[in-house]
Amino acid sequence: MRRAPIPRPAEPVPEQAAAHPVTPGQDPTPTDPGLTPDATPGLTSDPTPGLTLDTAAADALDLRLVPAALGLWLGSLAGVLVPWRTGLAGCVFAVVMVTVVLLGARPRTANASPNGPPPVGRLTPAARRALIAATLCLVAGFVVGAARAAPVWAGPVTTLAAAGAHVELEGVVARDPVVRRGGPAGEEAAATEYIVGRLRVDHVVGRGRAYDVSVPVLLVSGDVAWADLLPGQRVSVSGRLEPTDRPRDDVAAVFRPYAGPDERATGPPSVASRATEPFRAGLRQAVSGVPPDPRGLVPGLVIGDESLLSDDLREAMTIAGLTHLTAVSGTNVAIVLVVALGLARWVRVRGYALPVVGVVCVVGFMLLARPEPSVLRAAAMGLVAVVGLTVAGRRRGLPTLAAAVIVLVLLDPWLARSAGFALSVLATAGILLLVPAWTRSLAWLPRPLAVAVAVPLAAQVACTPIVLGLSGQLSLAAVPANLLAAPAVAPATVLGAAAAVVSPILPPVATACAWLAALPAWWIAAVARWFADQPGAVVPWPPGTGGVVAGVVLAVIGLIALPMLLRRPLVTAVAAAVLAIGLLKAVPTPGWPPPGWLVVACDVGQGDALVLRAGDRSAVVVDTGPEPRLVRRCLDGLGVRQVPVLVLTHFHADHVGGLDGVLTGRDVGQVLVSPLGDPPESADGVRRRLAAAGVPASVPRTGDLIQVGERLRLDVLGPGRLVESSESESNNASLVVEADIDGVSVLLTGDIEPSAQRSLLRSAPGLDADVLKVAHHGSPHQDAGLLTGVDARVALISVGENTYGHPSPRVLDALRESGVRVYRTDEHGSVAVVRTGDGGLGVVTGGPRAGPAPRAGPTARRSLRRRGPPSGRLRRMADAPGRPVRGAGRVVRAPDDPVRAPGRCRRDVTCCVATWLRYRPIPSSRSLSSSVRRRCWPNAPRAPSCGQRAPPMPTPMCLRCPAPS
Repeated sequence: MRRAPIPRPAEPVPEQAAAHPVTPGQDPTPTDPGLTPDATPGLTSDPTPGLTLDTAAADALDLRLVPAALGLWLGSLAGVLVPWRTGLAGCVFAVVMVTVVLLGARPRTANASPNGPPPVGRLTPAARRALIAATLCLVAGFVVGAARAAPVWAGPVTTLAAAGAHVELEGVVARDPVVRRGGPAGEEAAATEYIVGRLRVDHVVGRGRAYDVSVPVLLVSGDVAWADLLPGQRVSVSGRLEPTDRPRDDVAAVFRPYAGPDERATGPPSVASRATEPFRAGLRQAVSGVPPDPRGLVPGLVIGDESLLSDDLREAMTIAGLTHLTAVSGTNVAIVLVVALGLARWVRVRGYALPVVGVVCVVGFMLLARPEPSVLRAAAMGLVAVVGLTVAGRRRGLPTLAAAVIVLVLLDPWLARSAGFALSVLATAGILLLVPAWTRSLAWLPRPLAVAVAVPLAAQVACTPIVLGLSGQLSLAAVPANLLAAPAVAPATVLGAAAAVVSPILPPVATACAWLAALPAWWIAAVARWFADQPGAVVPWPPGTGGVVAGVVLAVIGLIALPMLLRRPLVTAVAAAVLAIGLLKAVPTPGWPPPGWLVVACDVGQGDALVLRAGDRSAVVVDTGPEPRLVRRCLDGLGVRQVPVLVLTHFHADHVGGLDGVLTGRDVGQVLVSPLGDPPESADGVRRRLAAAGVPASVPRTGDLIQVGERLRLDVLGPGRLVESSESESNNASLVVEADIDGVSVLLTGDIEPSAQRSLLRSAPGLDADVLKVAHHGSPHQDAGLLTGVDARVALISVGENTYGHPSPRVLDALRESGVRVYRTDEHGSVAVVRTGDGGLGVVTGGPRAGPAPRAGPTARRSLRRRGPPSGRLRRMADAPGRPVRGAGRVVRAPDDPVRAPGRCRRDVTCCVATWLRYRPIPSSRSLSSSVRRRCWPNAPRAPSCGQRAPPMPTPMCLRCPAPS
């Protein structure tokens, strides 16, 4: 007779338990969110056999260290951000408020029940302890942060920097100096390289006095000899101190040495640098023979060395969300630990020897990769995870993360203000808290695939608010790119590490390991480049507080909706298909393209890409910008499928770098190129890509007329004869084209400089145009005769974020003073010149952007019309003042509408940006599309050619909103 078991009563769940369990480890394959170089968590793999997500399901969340970690983090943040008096007042206020709360929430003896729940409104003992711990850690964190920041912000070095003093200083190289370039690849300015490093200054002499200090300074020098220094080397050098851009930075000043390091005044590297440099140099030597992309990726994957990484691959990995792979982070530590502990178990290492092996490996890896803040973060998290997993058993994940935060912030309070540190912690927390539940929701998938999907997705959702606030872009490529690249990360890292270890003693074996590591590294690079080329890889996000709030709302929606979505295979498949369509096809901008568009200056960042409409779904493209994704997004948004003529004014990368974006998915008839193939590497690359695509290329002659369809004619005006000068020959060899589109003349000037501009005016004395594409992104090297002598009504400046000061304020002032309306792609997004309803000429702004908009607001439409009553649709708009008409997704107001009162300014087109110029377009005197002789405006003097327009009539402007530049 069998006896039925007696069920035990259920144990009460602790109050701190959460709805979702936490696992101390993840799938052995490390997968990262791929958002920033510092956004990688620590150890996310569990090398202990048998420990899986399901076995940890019964564990409750342990939140005991979380309040202490948050309090310490917040206190340190205040210590390194605000003046000490303000921070001290905040700490006192926090202590007083907590004391009031604790005294007011004390349980009364008469009402308290020893076993029952606490009375309503009373704190539990655990909550009281957490509140006290958080407050004490808040104060401690502020003390540590303020003590670290005080000598940096207020000391002799800061005082000398404010005066721009000449100094002689002694210090130690704190980090490896990094070589950077001054501009986009392919420009002559890009050949200018400079060095950025960090020195720890301990003695400085300036203004006749000597000071013993201990503060960091930022080293910036144009002498590349500084790149040969190693951390730990002592230097003595003269230079100039300058203040930092931000008032409360983590360095005391910017130091610009007058010369390179003097060998006689430079000491030896530290013991750690001398011991590890042969391995680092050996790895670089081992990969020297592999293809370019793996050559740059393998050292980055192993030790975070990006010195061999090409600029275009770095940009592609940034767009695809894979830059964390080339930074020393939790992924590297996880892989090293998994391999090291696996080998240790294979050779029968047991017991307390396992954590010793793990600690030794992490310390050695940290020294090999240099003990910088990002390395310190990864190493600290890895060490905490090793101790927890091998000594304390299946410890819960959140205490491990909280302990890592406490240790790191105490060691380096400046981490509290680091966005990378915040992203790393959020990514780790998201993986610990969300992956177990989301993996169970994906039970219909094989377990490894479910974990591989859940890990990057959880990290992406957790980091979304900060990433959107920092970058102003929503990455649609991060999750799929990390999912595809993850299987190749571990083999490339392990084989690359093996090449580094054996390189000093067995160089041939190291070379073989490097070639084996190059195969998975090639796959990672291919994934990055493919996703970066997709027009929908990133979606612009509104900047400012509104964008951050929207990012938080998006993350909350993701937390709520994703578990329900992932449980349904059909819904998940539909969502994945929508994501794929979003990647392959740019997300349309509402109301774009505007009807009747003639010319569009695409916002491609710091570069040129203009589109001239030739017919239905057909256009001539002039230059392609610096990268394929942006120009492809612009052309797809305009619906361009045929490009009868592609004009490449010259071979600088900011004009030809996006060539593949034009060739992909479009029929290109012919390409016109500059007669000067400089820079040679860029010109050869363009010719190879055109030959591979089967598109013929030719050099046009000055005076050639090219008819494209029935509505567009191109007149080649330059380049003329090249003359030796101090100016850029490549820029002066730019093709100069005047285009006539339905009677509207557009002058496209490439990057020609003053001598070529004067030559152009001499060869075409009657040159005038309705639309001027300002040469060389509005650089100060302009001839005033070209800017103001062609009688342009609209000036388009294709420009992005740059360090050259483009566009020059002098150029903008000259254009404005001559009555020309200036539109910049960095401020207005993509700009379209359109036909208005009455046959006039208008400008529509706010098209697709290369990056976040400088100010949120709807797109604007501005009409350039002749003085007189409006006709057609604009007449109907003017008949009803104050009633905005919405067309093509843009608010349009008639010029006679009253301007809103200043107190009600909404910072949109209805208030301040509907600026009108009152004249009609006149066909160019050089245009052959007009069969009648041009007529001059009455009573308007004109010399030497006719076509002079009347000056624009001024209209009221909103005083609270800036006018368009």
